Amino acid sequence: MSHEEDIEDMSPENMESGADSGQFDSRTVSTCASMILQNDYPFDFFDRSGLRNLAKYLNPDIVMPPINVIKAYVFDLYLKEKLKLKQEFATIPNRISLTVDLWESCTTMHYICLTAHFVDADWKLSSKILKFCTVDPAADEMCERIIEFLSDWGIEKKIFSVTLDDAFENDIVQEKLKTQLGLQNGLLCDGEFFHVHCFARVLKLIVDEGLQLVSYAVFKIRESILYVRDSKSRMQKFKECGEKVGGVDSSVRLHLDMSMSASSTYLMLESALKYQSVFESLHLYDDNYKLCPSVEQWERVEKICAFLLPFSETANMINGTTHPTSNLYFLQVWKVQRVLVESLGVEDEVIKKMAERMMSEFKKYWDEYSLVLALGAVLDPRMKLSRLAYCYSKLDASTCERKLQDIKSKLYMLFDQYSSKSTSSGVHRTIQDQSSSMPLQKSLSDRVFDELKVHHQQLVTETGKSQLDIYLDESNLDFRCYEDMDVLQWWKSNIDRFPDLSILARDLLSVSITAVASTHEFCTDSRVFNKYKDRILPMNMDARFCTRSWLYNFGSNDGEDDDDDFDGEDDNDDFDGEDDDDDFEEIINELDDGEDGDE
Repeated sequence: MSHEEDIEDMSPENMESGADSGQFDSRTVSTCASMILQNDYPFDFFDRSGLRNLAKYLNPDIVMPPINVIKAYVFDLYLKEKLKLKQEFATIPNRISLTVDLWESCTTMHYICLTAHFVDADWKLSSKILKFCTVDPAADEMCERIIEFLSDWGIEKKIFSVTLDDAFENDIVQEKLKTQLGLQNGLLCDGEFFHVHCFARVLKLIVDEGLQLVSYAVFKIRESILYVRDSKSRMQKFKECGEKVGGVDSSVRLHLDMSMSASSTYLMLESALKYQSVFESLHLYDDNYKLCPSVEQWERVEKICAFLLPFSETANMINGTTHPTSNLYFLQVWKVQRVLVESLGVEDEVIKKMAERMMSEFKKYWDEYSLVLALGAVLDPRMKLSRLAYCYSKLDASTCERKLQDIKSKLYMLFDQYSSKSTSSGVHRTIQDQSSSMPLQKSLSDRVFDELKVHHQQLVTETGKSQLDIYLDESNLDFRCYEDMDVLQWWKSNIDRFPDLSILARDLLSVSITAVASTHEFCTDSRVFNKYKDRILPMNMDARFCTRSWLYNFGSNDGEDDDDDFDGEDDNDDFDGEDDDDDFEEIINELDDGEDGDE
């Protein structure tokens, strides 16, 4: 066996051949394994002479555990954590949404990353990788393996939705999955809500489509930044030019759109605009600089930058360390469409044409696949149908009522699958049982309030209203008072009032609209491993990758920013996307103002 293979061989035979782990201090083994997992180090990390010499210098009595002992500990940890997660899936009453993402190694092996998104027992949104292994990318093989994985986890009858990108093969995969899970009675409403398209991919296609019209101006900005960052002498001339020009905040970082995503391109243009006067004067200090955009191109870039801002904010939300509840997805996607609709009427012909091209891509997504997001928005007690009506009216007033009726009918159809009430008499008996079983040890005031609650529920039951009827009839919560509200915690506190509807809310609010792992910039291609990952034996990838994600959410060195500033210094002006809460506040203020104006 080669050294490279031995580094990552966690086969039982190999682990058993090592020394007895009982010889070593358990804290040392645990610490070494944690460092390897959290930082994605190879297993021979603590076998390196420099590290061992340092450990001996700090503690001459320390005995570093060998590779096999650390591997055995990691594999044992994987089995224990997997069992805990399986038990959690078995106990939660709600369903699980999936995302399927494909990776490719340098040796062209394909890997599947299957992730579960769900609301846990503490009513927190959770994402857990279930499987990471090699797979044949053919649709039949993919479907067969996914069903196998779901059965292994015992959740084949608890699936709510699956999110995939728009590749042709993936459409076939989801259809086959829907058929297979449907045969096991594992889907709701014959799978009508099963397939969710990856908006991350759609968003990139939308932005790429629009930027084609201004590609030369963006190209000159990119090449100018590359020119400056190419050597220390050029960076020095750029700084000297900035000092001579004056009025420039040199602490602002100059970025490149390394990932070619909406947020990355926006960030590059925004940073370049802050140095516009420096670029315009740079030719006086550097005769070789010939790439400066014209005055007209700078003006165009300024407009493009403002136009791209909402797309950048949405991209940052999608690429966050944890994905938000789907009600926030709806508002972000609606905001993108609102910008496109408004841009169709501007005087600037280039921006108008950009909007037209981008809208043609957007409609392919929104007209057909916005249903699940809208349902999630209705189950935000600040939104419901009234504010959904406002959102739709701002896009197209002529179709607003039809869309609302469609959303409402689909919501009731879905709720019927969750409702545990068969007859009103059954509920009446439950109410009587609750009333008769009130604990005698409660204080008088507590018993009075309990009686009032039961009386209220009985009145509601006599009217024949369902939990969904009651929820929709109640007034919306005021955004201004509840702008920082955790929607899931609201449903948790109202579970006694809406026992069935709260479970539906958990399922709808946990749907993800991106198939790409949250720790990676989204892109249209498969994620590609580096050479180190190719050294890991496929049989060991699942245990290592999953354990790392379960315990450390991939640690700190995934998605490292290659886009450092031109002088190599850190600063506080680095743009990392506006806070989700701030962005949400901007949208909800508009909703409040809009409704106040309508009144």
